Amino acid sequence: MIARTFLLMTPRLLFVAALLGCTAGVAHAAAPRNIVMILTDDHRFDAMGFVGHPFLETPNIDSLARQGAYLPNAFVTTALCSPSRASMLTGLYAHNHGVIDNNHPVRADLTFFPQVLQRAGYRTGFFGKWHMGGEDAGPQRGFDRWVSFRGQGMYWAGNRGGSRMVLGASDTGLNVDGRQVPQKGYITDELTDYALDWLKTQPKEQPFLIYLSHKAVHAEFVPADRHKGRYKDKPLPVPASRNRHEHAPMWVQNQRNSWHGVDFPYHSDLDVADYYRRYCETLLAVDESVGRVVAALRERGQLENTLIVYAGDNGFAFGEHGLIDKRTAYEWSMRIPLILQCPEAIKAGTVVKQVVANIDFAPTLLAAAGTKETLPRIDGQSFWPLVRGESIPWRTELLYEYLWERNYPQTPTLHALRGDRYKYVRVQGVWDIDEFYDLENDPGETRNLIFSPDHQTLIQQFNRKLFTVLEKTGGTQLPLRPDSGRVNNARREAGSAPAVFPPELMRRRPDQP
Repeated sequence: MIARTFLLMTPRLLFVAALLGCTAGVAHAAAPRNIVMILTDDHRFDAMGFVGHPFLETPNIDSLARQGAYLPNAFVTTALCSPSRASMLTGLYAHNHGVIDNNHPVRADLTFFPQVLQRAGYRTGFFGKWHMGGEDAGPQRGFDRWVSFRGQGMYWAGNRGGSRMVLGASDTGLNVDGRQVPQKGYITDELTDYALDWLKTQPKEQPFLIYLSHKAVHAEFVPADRHKGRYKDKPLPVPASRNRHEHAPMWVQNQRNSWHGVDFPYHSDLDVADYYRRYCETLLAVDESVGRVVAALRERGQLENTLIVYAGDNGFAFGEHGLIDKRTAYEWSMRIPLILQCPEAIKAGTVVKQVVANIDFAPTLLAAAGTKETLPRIDGQSFWPLVRGESIPWRTELLYEYLWERNYPQTPTLHALRGDRYKYVRVQGVWDIDEFYDLENDPGETRNLIFSPDHQTLIQQFNRKLFTVLEKTGGTQLPLRPDSGRVNNARREAGSAPAVFPPELMRRRPDQP
């Protein structure tokens, strides 16, 4: 009789029965929670309407925050597309999952959290940018439905609207479950179409994961035609750190005149202010995509029991510290937007102030799904209790790491420890100075306190803590990968001059007055 009962169960009831370990009372058990993960590329933590942006309109993202939980202190442990995304899927630091750049694929021995959800009875779909090395855009483990593209993909087929070809961009169309098909429209809209079309095929009782991984808002920014020019006349303030950065490391000063600097951005005459306006216009379609997803779930009667996660993979600079792009350990690089909405589980208007990170995503989503199985190894920690309003022990500092890339040699290897108030940044492999910031009194990181006599004891403490975390997590060995791709190492002849050593490092000969 019990065996016959299991044969008649729907996938949703089978999932619940597995959690309970029996069939008794299954009909009255809580249904498994659906999950929609919406990931954007290079979305800054402050590029949303509800946080006080002067002109950017994001009504649908704003609504998620009002109806759910907003986590203002969310970070990535490596501010680069592929390493950050690998950390989200595995719960591991880059030094453990091995994806340290955008050129090399993820290891075959690693387990992704969607694989765990599959084994728990979920149907899973991936829609968008994978970008974890390799030339193959084909299906990856852990997903029943697959829609992706090679590398960065393109906003429009044929690079319409773009003025340059971004490194890693591809005009080979879409890979749909292993079949190559043409890209038909604007990529943000098309990926949303694919995701919602797949959702329509899922039975109401079938738990699902939608992983909607947008190309937007990655450079080069190309807004949808309907949004082009909306912000062309908006004035933009100059970031304080663009022209004022006390005791800036030499590598930061030198990067100003490079591929990732305001003096020679992408080795061109790019207007960074106009670039930012296009960035904001490109983000508008992402906000509309969020609204479409919410509307589809509401229409199916599944909004209450679906966890929607909105996050970015890293930040982006538009002149801060004289730079563009990400990779660094500054707030604008490593800090991301993070919002969770699930009406049945999360109280509207919740704000979680603890420091959370992308290595926490996988254990959090598995906890929200209620799976018994977890990942074989996790560097992160579930913050699901925090968004539920519970009090649990939590980290006081977060490790950040970035490993030098030959393709973009202007940013050195960096390790940082970000606490609630202070941040320590250690440079590796170049003759330069470290950094130390008081984020409470200097949120824009304009004053490097590394030579401050009043902070030397704190700096030493942070250095010791940094190496304690690295040793504990196996991060003291730096991996080396074969060279791949072009090197962007030119400087503008008429740009800013090379940096000089700070006076604090200069010494006179003993026989000189």
